[in-house]
Amino acid sequence: LEEVAIAARPGAASRRPEVASVLAVLARQPATAAIVAPGTLDGGDVLVVGRHIFVGRSSRTNDAGFEQLAAIVEPLGYHLVRVPISACLHLKSAVTAVDARTLLVNRSWVEADTFREFDLVDIDPGEPSAANVLSVSGHVIAAASCPRTCARLAARAWNVMPVDLSEIEKAEGAVTCCSVIV
Repeated sequence: LEEVAIAARPGAASRRPEVASVLAVLARQPATAAIVAPGTLDGGDVLVVGRHIFVGRSSRTNDAGFEQLAAIVEPLGYHLVRVPISACLHLKSAVTAVDARTLLVNRSWVEADTFREFDLVDIDPGEPSAANVLSVSGHVIAAASCPRTCARLAARAWNVMPVDLSEIEKAEGAVTCCSVIV
């Protein structure tokens, strides 16, 4: 966030050694914080859209992680919303931001009413993993395996950049899983 850089604490124990290298990079930031045990918070469960932070309640993110994040960001004026998810690993498997007012959503995996103040674009139903996109510098990076959803986005005048994620998709990975934007 603009005000503070936060190191998550992955829900998968095998990923926790990654935190040390992230903290080393974050040390250059003016303000830092970290989620600590017993809290778990996976980055894939955190969707920041303006001053809203949606946090997926998944097998990788627990209530203690949510509460720690709330304690860090609510005093800074952020509004946190806990979001139950189903049938997917992370919140960003079900919904991501295309821009500051528009979200791409798979309504089968998340309750769309949670995001009622945003303009929602539905994925193509035949492409259930299509909601995980990344908006960077006016481009929307999306999985090439989801051409109908890419076409929906392009029809709304977004510059869509399809990328081959076939190997990453075998482990339910997507563009947000492979990206750290600082």
